[in-house]
Amino acid sequence: MKNKVTIGLENLITDPPEHLKGKRLGLLSNPASVDRSFNHASRLIHDFFPGQLKALFSPQHGFYAEKQDNMIESDHFLEPELNIPIYSLYNDTRIPTKKMFDLIDILLVDIQDVGTRVYTFIYTVSYCLEMAAKLDKPVIILDRPNPIGGTQVEGNILSKEFSSFVGRFPIPMRHGLTIGEILQFFNQEFHIGCNLTIIPMTGWKRDLYWQDTQLPWIAPSPNLPTPQSCMVYPGQIIFEGTNISEGRGTTLPFEQFGAPFLDTIKIKAAVDKMIKGTCFRPVNFEPTSGKWQGNVCKGFQIHITSKEEFNPYLSSLIVMQLIIKYHKNEFNFTEPPYEYELEKMPIDLILGSQSLRKKLTKLEDLTLLADQWSQELATFKSISRKYHLYE
Repeated sequence: MKNKVTIGLENLITDPPEHLKGKRLGLLSNPASVDRSFNHASRLIHDFFPGQLKALFSPQHGFYAEKQDNMIESDHFLEPELNIPIYSLYNDTRIPTKKMFDLIDILLVDIQDVGTRVYTFIYTVSYCLEMAAKLDKPVIILDRPNPIGGTQVEGNILSKEFSSFVGRFPIPMRHGLTIGEILQFFNQEFHIGCNLTIIPMTGWKRDLYWQDTQLPWIAPSPNLPTPQSCMVYPGQIIFEGTNISEGRGTTLPFEQFGAPFLDTIKIKAAVDKMIKGTCFRPVNFEPTSGKWQGNVCKGFQIHITSKEEFNPYLSSLIVMQLIIKYHKNEFNFTEPPYEYELEKMPIDLILGSQSLRKKLTKLEDLTLLADQWSQELATFKSISRKYHLYE
């Protein structure tokens, strides 16, 4: 059953806070920052607060989300119609500067998160909160749905020694929070101390996936083109730290994966016994860019048959271990750099753990992982529940 969800942006326009009047406004946004009629947040705010929008800010992949890969920086430039600066927060710095914030009194944030620890947008916002706190400037987050729901939480808690731009705080791989909720969590639990306000949604419930919201999907970054790609992303992102194609350079990034050397018959026989809620359908594909560009890869497309039973992170770990088991001479983990970390293994940053990589390579029984994670997940759920805005 679909619910009509009204996002924070729409609620801002319908009932604007009195204290915004006359203030110089900044906006952190990208192409997914639209209302249900596809109006961009920058235009709406410019129209409803005439002359007040003074600066725009963009996360990884750029203001127009045109940058495909990691560590591809975006430039600062002047927005041609509004004639105001756009500051890239994925440039020579991932942290906004005082000079950038000198143009504004209040920062508005309208960014679509995807519910996965390694997605960098939430850390871009966390750096904005820190700078705003230092300069005593308020931040207002216009809340949006978690596209993969707010009830399922999965994975290990990131170990602090593997903190990076793809995992800044100790949270699980799938956190089950909206962007407003998780930024409140960061702000309070890690003592950022920002004057933070959330303009919540109406109509959103924790068990809703994006497909249940009646909202249009705009890709927040180039390789998450559909809500389905977000559903597999908490697991499939781990292949980014390996020589297995995660589907970049194809029409189904993250939904399909593979390499020229995969024995799909052996892997599928094992997968079908071990993983619930999905069908791994054998496919051949040829990436037009990225890993194995121009080579035919043998692999799988993931078809989710039960989102309640499907555990994307554990499923992808199991598949990766099977690939290691059957292809120990062909499979390898990629070397640094990765997201500005020059020494640590990319896979350890993604997993938030070195011990988990060792469990994979030693072929330890991964079906026990869910039990091993249960206590730390229970603690995270208990703490994060304090920041729930929706039931």
